[in-house]
Formats: sequence, C-alpha cells, structure tokens
Amino acid sequence: MAAARGWPRKVAAVAGALPGGGGPGRAPGPVPETAAPATAALYVHWPYCRKRCSYCNFNTFVVPAVDEAAVRACLVREAQTLLRLSQVHSVTSVFFGGGTPSLASPGTVAAVLEAVAGAAHLPAGAEVTLEANPSSTSASALAGFRAAGVNRLSIGVQSLDDAELRMLGREHTAAEARKAVEAARGLFPGRTSIDLLFGLPGQSRDAWAERLEAALGLCDDHISLYQLTLERGTALAAQVRDGALPAPPQDLLADMYQTARNVLVATGFRHYEVSNFAQKGALSTHNLSYWRAEQYIGVGPGAHGRFVLRGEGGCRREARVQTLEPVAWMREVQSQGHGTRSRVVLSPLEQLEELLTLGLRTDEGITHERPAVHLGRPGRAGLAAARPALAAAAAAGRCPGPTEGDPGGGTSRWRGREGHNG
Repeated sequence: MAAARGWPRKVAAVAGALPGGGGPGRAPGPVPETAAPATAALYVHWPYCRKRCSYCNFNTFVVPAVDEAAVRACLVREAQTLLRLSQVHSVTSVFFGGGTPSLASPGTVAAVLEAVAGAAHLPAGAEVTLEANPSSTSASALAGFRAAGVNRLSIGVQSLDDAELRMLGREHTAAEARKAVEAARGLFPGRTSIDLLFGLPGQSRDAWAERLEAALGLCDDHISLYQLTLERGTALAAQVRDGALPAPPQDLLADMYQTARNVLVATGFRHYEVSNFAQKGALSTHNLSYWRAEQYIGVGPGAHGRFVLRGEGGCRREARVQTLEPVAWMREVQSQGHGTRSRVVLSPLEQLEELLTLGLRTDEGITHERPAVHLGRPGRAGLAAARPALAAAAAAGRCPGPTEGDPGGGTSRWRGREGHNG
C-alpha cells in the first residue's frame, strides 16, 4: 500500500521535470492532438460455442445452428469498414477469439484474412492466431486452418485432469487435450500456446503442481496461466455460493501462482506478462499490442477496439465496443457496414492511465519515453505533450500503483484467455 500511495507523487515529480515547465502545483494546459499510428492489431470474435462452460461469462452463444455464410459476410464487411474508417495502413497481427473460433470453417478464416489484406497491408509472416478447443481440433481441421493463413494456435486445455474438466464443464478429456496439443505442435512448431486454469474449488497446491508438471511435458514454447474467477451468474459460482463446492483460500491462490512462476522460470520460460510465459522468444505479438496500449480494432459481436477514426477526421483515440448479440450485430453490419454499439473518445489522461495500467502487467514495464511515443510525439516534444496529463493524473491520485495493475474482471478484454477480447 505504501508503494501504491507513493506512486502518484513520483509521477508528479517526473511530470514537473518534463520540458515545458509546470509541475504538480500548476494547472495543466491542453495536450496537443497528434496523429495516430498507421498500424493496428485486429481481433475477430466468433461468438458461438457448442456448450457453455460452468465458469464462463464471456460474450458467447449456444444456438441450434449457425448461418456461417451470413456471419462470414458480416465479419468481412465490418473488418473492411473499420479498417477504412481508421485508415490503418498495416495490420500487425490478427487474433481469432471467441467463443470457439475453431468451430468456424477454414473458409471463414481465409475470407477474413483476404479482406484484411485487401483493405490494408498484412505483412507476410504476420502473427495470425486461432483459439481452439481440444474437442474441435482434428488434424485435418488444423491443417485446413494452416492453409487458410493461421500460423499460431492457442489451445484451451485448462486442465489435464478429467475430474477438473468435468467440474469446469469442458467438452474434452485430458487424453483429447494431449492429442490436440501434439497435433498442433506438429503443424505449428514453436507457435502453439496452451491455457491452464488454477485455483479451482477443492484444488490443492500439490494437485496444481502435478497438473503444471504434466503440462510442461506437453506444451510448446508458450503457456498462459489464469486464476479461475468465479463470476456472478455462472454455474460454478452458484455451486460455490451454495456450499456445494469450497472456495479456495486467497493465500493458497497466491502460493499456487508463485509455485507456477518459480517452476516455469526455472525451466527457462520468460515471465513476460502477469499471466503469460514464453521461451525461445515465442512471445505473443498480438497480446503485446494490448499491453503496450497500441491501436487495435475489434471485429465481431462484443469485440472491443481502441483506435482513431482518421477516416472521419478524428484525431483522438476511441474506446469502441461492438453490439453483443449476434443477430442484432449482423443487422447493423448489413445496414451500416459495422455494428458499433458504444464509442467513447478517450482523453490524453485516460489514454495514459490505460498505458500505465497495462504496462505494469509486463516485465518490460514503462519507460519515460513510452507516454511520449503513445501520444504520437517522440523525444522531448512528446514529453512536453505528456507533462500536463501526467501531472493531472498525479494530482487526482489516479495513476495506478505497482500492485494495482489489473484493469478489469472476467469480462475484460485483457483477462480470461490469451488474446481474448470480446
């Protein structure tokens, strides 16, 4: 807590020393508007699942049948529209999340990537990730996705224990998870990530250590570890609330996290973000764009975005959320080219708050140059532009401390699954 309380004062001191004079005691002047970078990451949300897991509160839908041709056409059109409105010249990475995007056909993935490449530059070798469930990742399906342009896979293993998987409401077994990861590693060597959950009701530290050890023998060069969040309205949270399952003690959760960190770092993994570990340089390019507070465009029902609408003469970044419900979203895309439900212009102060909050999740942290680059003016001129917003943040006590780096709950675009946004 002492570190957290001291943080605004440190920021105020830095702000006061920046070019342009001023300091925490002076009223900050306006921050000049600046041009947005011409690059962005792209997130594509496939909202459908075969069943809802017991812990899930993401924007997902279980329906009798999916009109994939209609969904595909709307994903393509919305991607084209938002790329045109943003005037992004180059897409740095693409992430297909959900939901269960591995339930879509490779043709849908190929159509979206073709649309992106037609509307902006998609560099050869740009990271293109697909989230997949072990129950929908046959070798033939994975080969189809690779042919469509996917070059990285993120597999929702969650656990390698059948009893835990049943409690989580997962479709697959531990054996199916192992088979899926092995198939993925054969097709995407060095570019297969797995997700694991810890802190399950009734899970002991020894049991978690065993699951982690099993995963290390299976995973490739990237692993994402998430503490289970008992979200209101989910079946698992209701079971814990009613006493049918025990709630894990907070000290145990902390021990599990530290145990995992110690084991993975000792094995050669770099702990490059709160929940993410990589070795041999296999960091997620797409996720880094989130944590560095770079521009990203969200396509599909419930997807989030952060970008400047340069095509409409905009010069300030907007926080955007697409319409949640798929049928309503499709109607809006068909009528106006995109299904944006919410758009909020972010002030320089709000942008810097996001930059600090996200940057503190990473091992690279935030240098004094990052705010200047983020506002579009590197060097001393950029630092001068950042000074008023930093001073205002410090004066308001709104700069996050070292222990305050988590930007949201289970529905946040930065939590829940690697790359998840919608």
